[in-house]
Amino acid sequence: MKLWDKGISLDEMVQAFTTDKDREADILLAKHDIIGSIAHLMMLGAVKIISDKDSQELKKALLKIYGQVESGGFAISEGVEDVHSEVEKRLIAMLGGTGEKVHAGRSRNDQVLLDIHLFVREKLIEIVLALELFSEKLLALSEKYSGFFMPGYTHFQAAMPSSFGLWFGSFAESIADDLLVLYAAYQMINQNPLGSAAGYGTSLPIDRQMTTRLLGFYEMRYNSIHAMNSRGKAELVSAHALACVASTIGKLAADACLYMSGNFGFIDLPEKFTTGSSIMPHKRNPDVFEIVRGKCSSIQSLPYPISLIINNLQSGYHRDFQVIKENFLPAFEDLISCIRIMNYIVPEIIIKKIDRNDEKYRYIFSVENVNRLVEEGKPFREAYRLVADEIRNGSFKPVEGTQYTHEGSIGNLCNDRIKTKIKERIEMFQFYKVEKALKELVNLE
Repeated sequence: MKLWDKGISLDEMVQAFTTDKDREADILLAKHDIIGSIAHLMMLGAVKIISDKDSQELKKALLKIYGQVESGGFAISEGVEDVHSEVEKRLIAMLGGTGEKVHAGRSRNDQVLLDIHLFVREKLIEIVLALELFSEKLLALSEKYSGFFMPGYTHFQAAMPSSFGLWFGSFAESIADDLLVLYAAYQMINQNPLGSAAGYGTSLPIDRQMTTRLLGFYEMRYNSIHAMNSRGKAELVSAHALACVASTIGKLAADACLYMSGNFGFIDLPEKFTTGSSIMPHKRNPDVFEIVRGKCSSIQSLPYPISLIINNLQSGYHRDFQVIKENFLPAFEDLISCIRIMNYIVPEIIIKKIDRNDEKYRYIFSVENVNRLVEEGKPFREAYRLVADEIRNGSFKPVEGTQYTHEGSIGNLCNDRIKTKIKERIEMFQFYKVEKALKELVNLE
């Protein structure tokens, strides 16, 4: 079944190529296609384009299909082009001619646009909530290990004293910044495109304010051409947000791989979280962190192909957009799975005691010597040269008892302020408004 079918058979090779992976990707949109259709038909009934009786029958049938999706019993039938066609096919099978009325006043273009908006909005909520939990664990670890010495590195050279508390806390505050980017993507995607039809509206007297309210969008995309042109651009902005989060998660995983290596030996994992070698019996590999690192690297590449696809496309819908879905939609679950496994395994990291008196860390305290001379009245550049000379001639001795007191240092982590920052940024999303609207729409308790 095809929504555009005019009774002429499409060449099989052309059909196979143009649908490609559409059916597989569309399964991810099934729930959202049904939710969007419920809002659309309720609006059609309210403005008397269809009768109240037809509206109620269609909603009842759609809720039945919705239940099939939620239970895992929904699939796109062989020969059916996409999820939109499958849902409409099932409505017609259940309601006959009444099922054919659901598409009035919309195009498959704004239908898929709406599905993607609803899907991305839901997944962004999942990501934010998973990050909230992860940030709490990171801050707890930061407090727990605030006094545990750890050498800080620049250029892969031991540079200055740090702590595991500072290390864990850095990723919590990175999440705080990621939330700002996620919020921008969320605000962009939380606008209703339904009613733009094929990009030029419809002569039927539809009520777009009603569908905006029913679907929990904070606003609509008003201009119908702009609504259609947001296809691709909305995905690009969302992909950048995913890439920001992946950068944070991937860097933590990369650090963990390095710090677990034999030459560092800063951290370890319980044996049940590591894998072994088929030939080397001593090996305990941090495969979890390596896979997270790899997946996050892949996610960070996602904006680039989207940008190439949408670059210089003229206004209006183009089938090129179909290609975006194939990698874009699954990327959300990839990122969510990375956050979840990090949520699970990072609190299990074993922190090892590092001997700050080890000879290889001797010079990381050189800045303390410089600063002590500065406090005694010497100009910084002169103090720097004096300590450099001591290092060169072998007379350098680290000063004892140096304290770090400024905000964000190893002696003043400011975790309470980072926690407040995260809390305030999560509150900006106001997820409860979306949750309330969708529960009312599908009559969920």
